[in-house]
Amino acid sequence: MIITNIGYERLELELLIPYTIAYEEISKATNFILKIETDGHIVGFGCAAPDITVTHESPEDVENAIENIIKPILKGKNPFLISRILEELSLQLPQKSSALAMVDMALLDISAKKMQVPLYQFLGGYRHEIATSITIGILPLAETLQIASEYVKQGFSILKIKGGLSVEDDVEKMIKIHEQFPNIRLRFDGNQGYSVQETMTFDQKVKNLNIEILEQPTKPGLDKHLGEVKNTLDLPIMADESLKSVKDTFRLAQNQRIDMVNIKLMKVGGIREGLHINAVAKAANLEAMVGCLDECSLGISAGLHFALSRSNVKYADLDGHLEFKNDPFSGLFHLKNGILRPNDNYGLGLKDK
Repeated sequence: MIITNIGYERLELELLIPYTIAYEEISKATNFILKIETDGHIVGFGCAAPDITVTHESPEDVENAIENIIKPILKGKNPFLISRILEELSLQLPQKSSALAMVDMALLDISAKKMQVPLYQFLGGYRHEIATSITIGILPLAETLQIASEYVKQGFSILKIKGGLSVEDDVEKMIKIHEQFPNIRLRFDGNQGYSVQETMTFDQKVKNLNIEILEQPTKPGLDKHLGEVKNTLDLPIMADESLKSVKDTFRLAQNQRIDMVNIKLMKVGGIREGLHINAVAKAANLEAMVGCLDECSLGISAGLHFALSRSNVKYADLDGHLEFKNDPFSGLFHLKNGILRPNDNYGLGLKDK
């Protein structure tokens, strides 16, 4: 089988409600949908969600990469030589992780369709569904509680709260949410906003709330700070922005800086790289979560299939698609009471168009 044509679509996606995290406010996102056609009449689809802070790409970077690097390299190639193709692309796309992830998804989509199985089964298959958290950005207390109440009514059992601007405000929110919803599982994302001392203060004041994850409280690039809080606090420490590659995972694990890893396909460069990172994490006895950026349902579907394929992936934070007014995809997976389950179609669940 040979790749005969590569097309793409640029999506400008508007958020239902702009949200704030510790380092920026976000109101819209750009996604790219890659379409790889073959002479075997199988079409593969992939998604890129560039983020200048996380993936170090602008939309223009991804568009230029598609036209000038991805198309010339892919055309005429055997789509089943995934490792070889991605290795060649990675040399040309060293700072374009979501562009690489997009190609990775599309090639795996082709392979799974050829095998006539959903992608998670092609990857190995471990479970059929997984619970996802749903995220609340940085908002005043009253709005936070109102949104939390709405999510609980929708059936979500895991809330992820963003913070990092004010320890006092964050502690108050977590206490109030726990008081109002004592049976809801809580996660907290500091988004690099805390110092070591602020992280310790937060930990001391929320000890009795059963928070299951404290995600990236300190700045990336300062591993020793993560290590300080990991070795001092009761809360499990998860690396997100500090972890973008297999090398990062090995370094953090070797030096015992963290308890968990957040694998975002857009951040690390796709499913293949995510599998490598998860393997290192598993060897180091670190549990994994699959997270997301502001991705349409196609990108979320890839994260879901990855999460379902490995036993070490204990957690999911795959809610990015819920934030968009104009997500063009539907039906790739089912979301009910906070549980994600893929459809029964082959590959990523999107039929060839």
